[in-house]
Amino acid sequence: MQIPDALRIDANLRIAHAMSWTAAQAGDHPSRLLHFPWRDNPYPTYRRLRTQGPFTTSRLGFRTANTYEAVSGLLRGREFGVQPPGDAALPPQFDVMDLSFLMQDPPEHTRLRKLARPAFSPRRMGEYEAEVAKVTHELLDRAATRGRFDLMRDFAQPLPIAVISRLLGVPASEDAEFVRIGQAMGSALDGARSASHLRRIHQATAQLDLLFTRLMRQRRADPRDDVVSTLVSQVDEGHLTEAELRTMCRLLLVAGFETTVNLIGNGVMALLRHRRQWERLVSDPSLAPNAVEEVLRFDSPVQMTSRWVHTDTTVQGQPLNRGGYAMCLIGSANRDPARFTDPDRFDITRADAADHLSFSSGIHYCLGAPLARLEGRIALRALAERLPHLRPTARPTRRPTTVVRSLAAFPVTTGAR
Repeated sequence: MQIPDALRIDANLRIAHAMSWTAAQAGDHPSRLLHFPWRDNPYPTYRRLRTQGPFTTSRLGFRTANTYEAVSGLLRGREFGVQPPGDAALPPQFDVMDLSFLMQDPPEHTRLRKLARPAFSPRRMGEYEAEVAKVTHELLDRAATRGRFDLMRDFAQPLPIAVISRLLGVPASEDAEFVRIGQAMGSALDGARSASHLRRIHQATAQLDLLFTRLMRQRRADPRDDVVSTLVSQVDEGHLTEAELRTMCRLLLVAGFETTVNLIGNGVMALLRHRRQWERLVSDPSLAPNAVEEVLRFDSPVQMTSRWVHTDTTVQGQPLNRGGYAMCLIGSANRDPARFTDPDRFDITRADAADHLSFSSGIHYCLGAPLARLEGRIALRALAERLPHLRPTARPTRRPTTVVRSLAAFPVTTGAR
C-alpha cells in the first residue's frame, strides 16, 4: 500500500468513524451498535430498535431489520441477495476480503456451495466427532492440571482450529499460525478500521493463500482423505479454479474458527453467570445439545449480516426498493418477544431454542452448522462433566468487534476441591 493511499484511506475511515460516532451520541441507535459502550452489550439497543418497528433507518442512510419476522424475511426471500444490484456498491472499507460463496448469489453461490458440501456430509460428521472429542479431552487434561487457565486461549480457540486444520489437511504444526491468521481475518468482518488494519488483513490473507497454495501442491503429489485433496481434484477436472479453491478454504477457516470459538466462549460465560443453568447442565450433561441452541439464541456468535434488495418488495408492511441495503440484526431477532417467550431469560431447557437465526437462513444457511453444533455439544458436555466447579476468576474481556460477538480473554479456575 503506497503512503498516499494509506493517508487517503485513513482520512476516509476517520471521517466515517466521526460521522457514526456523532450520530450515536445524538441518539441514532443503529450507529450505536458500532461503538463502545453500546457495542459491548447491544441487547438494550436492539430492544429500543424493535420498539421503532420492523425496520429503522439510520441518520447515515442504512437500514436495520430489527424483528424476527423482518430478519427472517430478508434472509429467506429470493428478492434479496448478498451482492449489490446494478451500480450499487459497498463502502470500500467493508469490501476488504473475498469469502467465496458466502459473498455470492446464485448461480455462482450454488455451484461453489455444492463443491464444498461434501466436507460436511453425515459421514464426515461421524469422522470429525472422534477428533473433536479427542482434542477436547486433551485440552481439558492440561487445564485440569493447571487449575487456572484462560478459557479462550487454552480451550475455545485451539479446539476449532485443531478440527478445521484436520478437516482441511493442514499440519498440526501450523495451528498457532492458524489462530493468528484466523483472528486477523475475522476482524475484517467489521470492515477496515484504518490503513494499518487493512494492511494486516491483506497480509493475513496473503499468508493463508501461500499456505493453501503449498498444500495444494503437496496434495497433488500425495492425495489424502481431506477437503483440500478433494477440492484439488475438482480444480484438475475444471470445476473450480485455484483462486476459487483458496477463497473457499479461507471461508472454511474464518467461519469454522469464529463461530465455534464464540459459541464456546459466550456459552460458558452465560452458563457461569446463570449458575443454576450451569448446575442443571452439570447434573444432566445430556442437556448439552439444547444448551448449545440456547447459547446460539441468547448470545449469537454472529450478531448481524447484510442483504441488498434486488427487486422492489414489501416486508412486514414496509416497502423496500431495489438497490436498498439493510443490516439484518440476528442478535435482535433472537431476542424478539414476538417470537420467543421471555427472550432475555437464559434457559437451556427452552423448547424452541433451535428456532434462532444464528446460522442465517434460506440459501445462505451456514454450511458448517452441523460441525459447529457438534463441537459446541462435545465442548459444553465435557466441561460440565470434567470441571463441575468451574468458576471465573476475573471479568472476561471483549474483542472490539460488532459483527462477531467475541471474548478476548476469560480467566477461570477449575475450582477443584
